[in-house]
Amino acid sequence: MHGKATRMHTFEELTHFAGFDWAKEHHDAVIVDRQGATVQSMTFAHTAEGWAQWREMIKAYPALGVAIETNQGAAVEQLLQSQVTVYPMQPKAAERYRDRHVPSGSKTDQTDAWCFADALRVDGQHWRPLAPEDALTEELRLLCRDEVELITQRTALVNQLQQALYEYYPAALEAFGDWTAPYAWEFVLAFPTAQQLVKAGKRKWEKFLHTHKLWRPETAPKRLEIFVRADQFCGSETVTRAKSRLAVSTAQVLRTLEKQLEEYRRAIEKLFAQHPDHDLFGSLPGAGAKLAPRLLSEIGSDREQYPDGQGLQCVAGTAPVSFESGKIRRAKIRWHCNRHLRHAVHLWADCSRKFCAWAGTYYQAQRDNGKSHACALRCLGQRWLKILWKMWQSRQPYDETIHALNQQKHGSWLLQLKPKTS
Repeated sequence: MHGKATRMHTFEELTHFAGFDWAKEHHDAVIVDRQGATVQSMTFAHTAEGWAQWREMIKAYPALGVAIETNQGAAVEQLLQSQVTVYPMQPKAAERYRDRHVPSGSKTDQTDAWCFADALRVDGQHWRPLAPEDALTEELRLLCRDEVELITQRTALVNQLQQALYEYYPAALEAFGDWTAPYAWEFVLAFPTAQQLVKAGKRKWEKFLHTHKLWRPETAPKRLEIFVRADQFCGSETVTRAKSRLAVSTAQVLRTLEKQLEEYRRAIEKLFAQHPDHDLFGSLPGAGAKLAPRLLSEIGSDREQYPDGQGLQCVAGTAPVSFESGKIRRAKIRWHCNRHLRHAVHLWADCSRKFCAWAGTYYQAQRDNGKSHACALRCLGQRWLKILWKMWQSRQPYDETIHALNQQKHGSWLLQLKPKTS
């Protein structure tokens, strides 16, 4: 839990409503009563003293709801520890409330805070408060999200390394195809330039390939042939000196980053093994050691958070948004969603079609109907989330046999299709 245990008030129990405009260095808050009259406002620094001032001010309002334009971060953490009921707002919704109250376009932090407070007072009965998560799930979620950010950084560094090699050392790119693999970075560190590679000689080339378990009868001769002529087409001496320095620096950073990612993976696996829903999410076909913890951490442990499967599908972004105007009716992709969960579901759907026969058949049927790869995966993710929600509510791991029986019971159209063999 965030701080000590707290009881969230229902909207009907709230006596006052606060709008909270947050920033990195300071925050603005405005409190209104049920009639809409402003009873308190303040600006305070994002420091221990500033948050102490906030907690002192809200002592007079024990049943306080707070609207804020985010659902995570240090400000949300402090608000939950302040024993208030927090209502996160979508940025687009917050923008609409600003336009409704301040049509002239003028904007101040205090005005924003008042707009959020009044919006919560008027429309808050339809909003869902942010439920404090248990400590295990929260830590797992943070670790998984940070791991994804580190992987994104690794991808950027790999792209930078490949661009540098393209400019002065094309033989290295020709010899190795997967530059996310550590052995490729070690190659750059062992032979930083084409000239040094050629000078090293065949014996050192073979030793490198054997050391990194890259010796294959079908690939080794080709690589050795590339190494022999590596200096025949490369950058000038000036470009080589400059870009080889960048390539070596990038490879060293990638080596360090990979070690940190390995530590993250061990920490995530340890927490995931301790979680009560470990077996449930671990049973999902294709989820594996990486995606199962991400799915669990984003969905959480609070079964009341999603009373039906559609709510989970909307949060994950797989459920389309209906658009109707006059005679025009169409569905659009849902952009306002939990992007971390959407990304995890997309990857899971793609992996599941390789491990689950019906998932592969369903995906292929969507492609045969003209849908793009991404759209077909989104449709498959929509179907998977319906199954996952039922599993989650009943706390039962996935069972292929049970799912097949349900398909037969309900006469699923998938039974009429035959999986395509490659």
